[in-house]
Amino acid sequence: MLGLVTKILGSSNDRALKSYHRQIAPINAFAKRFEKMRDSDLQAMTAEFRQRLANGEPLQNLTHEAFAVAREAARRTLGLHPYDVQLIGGLVLDDGKIAEMKTGEGKTLVATMPVYLNALSGKGVHVVTVNDYLAKRDSEWMGEIYKFLGMSVGCITNDIQEVDRRAAYAADITYGTNNEFGFDYLRDNMRFNLEQMVQRDFNYAIVDEVDSILIDEARTP
Repeated sequence: MLGLVTKILGSSNDRALKSYHRQIAPINAFAKRFEKMRDSDLQAMTAEFRQRLANGEPLQNLTHEAFAVAREAARRTLGLHPYDVQLIGGLVLDDGKIAEMKTGEGKTLVATMPVYLNALSGKGVHVVTVNDYLAKRDSEWMGEIYKFLGMSVGCITNDIQEVDRRAAYAADITYGTNNEFGFDYLRDNMRFNLEQMVQRDFNYAIVDEVDSILIDEARTP
């Protein structure tokens, strides 16, 4: 009986994917408008989005527009154009779910859209990678997109000074490893006053290689 119901209605995963597929058309519709804009007008969308949030509009209302803006910025800065499958991956990540993507499907680019959207609040976004090399590479590479759109980007590696570490955490988007984020959290909880802390309140994070970080390396903070 359960098998019959699944065949008719589809699995919960199938239904979830269909809901994401339905969001592709509105994103592409906004993209057609944004691709005609001058650079300065496209860049001004970040300030417009933030003003709308300040006026009380929910972040969720900006999803399709923000994804389209980030997509167009990727094309202009890096010559990369996220495909529909990458848009779906970004929507999954924005929902706080795990997106399993095959090699070559561009997962690094996928993250830029939900990262941009969630950084609009000004509360910060963390992108967690497995090593310092990837953190530095991606902060510089994908950082071109964010900087084009008027956002600041920081990178936490094991060799930076505390003042630079604090500045990196204060950026709109902060790249780093799970070890650095974890040990900074522990050190902050041993500080005697707030001024000594380097991290700020946690808002939104995307974890690359989530199986490795949350399962294989779960023994380290």
